Amino acid sequence: MPELPEVETTVRGLATVLDGEMIARLRVNRADLRRPFPEDLAQALTGARVTGLSRRAKYGLIHTDRARTMVFHLGMSGRWRIDPGEIGKHDHLVIETGSGHVLALNDARRFGSVDLVDAAGLDAWPTFAALGPEPLGPGLSARHLADAFEARFAAVKLLLLDQRIVAGLGNIYVCEALNRARIHPEREAGQVSRAALARLVPAIKAVLAEAIAAGGSTLRDYAQPDGELGYFAKDWRVYGREGENCACGNPVQRIVQGGRSTFFCGKCQK
Repeated sequence: MPELPEVETTVRGLATVLDGEMIARLRVNRADLRRPFPEDLAQALTGARVTGLSRRAKYGLIHTDRARTMVFHLGMSGRWRIDPGEIGKHDHLVIETGSGHVLALNDARRFGSVDLVDAAGLDAWPTFAALGPEPLGPGLSARHLADAFEARFAAVKLLLLDQRIVAGLGNIYVCEALNRARIHPEREAGQVSRAALARLVPAIKAVLAEAIAAGGSTLRDYAQPDGELGYFAKDWRVYGREGENCACGNPVQRIVQGGRSTFFCGKCQK
């Protein structure tokens, strides 16, 4: 599933051809993805000018001068294609710009979503209102995590995946950040020391920033809008490396937490 770095990379790629452009035509090629497309999507946005693009958690936002924002989620394997040679059967939403660019939202598994939200109500939109702070913003701090983890018995890794505590963190980058911060993923969140949390916050920010700079990690069908594959996977320290040696020489281990694989070093992470 595309995680925060992949979505941020997608938004930045779309901005290069969409920011400031007029939406000359928007069409949907099927009724739904994970849920139906907004009925008035084409009518609301055709002729609108894009005033900016941004990201919230794992959602991409396309802002327009009509005070309506298109919010998209890439689901399991969704991606945008810029100026594809032809429109394929899995290109379910297509935008044509005034300057002639074509952008196609491709989603073979159809686990993604598209919503149309009034700009003035974005923060109060139920999906966003429930989210915690952005991990790359000032809202994520050791104090915030200490308050969120206080008296919690759940494993620290599982709570970091709780979008109400931190918005946008996914399995890959939580595994990597915990390894960098030398925190065992099964540690009770309420027992993680302030010193460890002070290591964890910059580790989260660093691993996300590095992944964004690398264009994300390539998983299954994910690719950047220009078709390039992200290459951060080559820098994974523990994720997907079960049985390989950690930098300390100890084999990387895998366990299952909350139905997801967790990778860690039992020697480095306590």
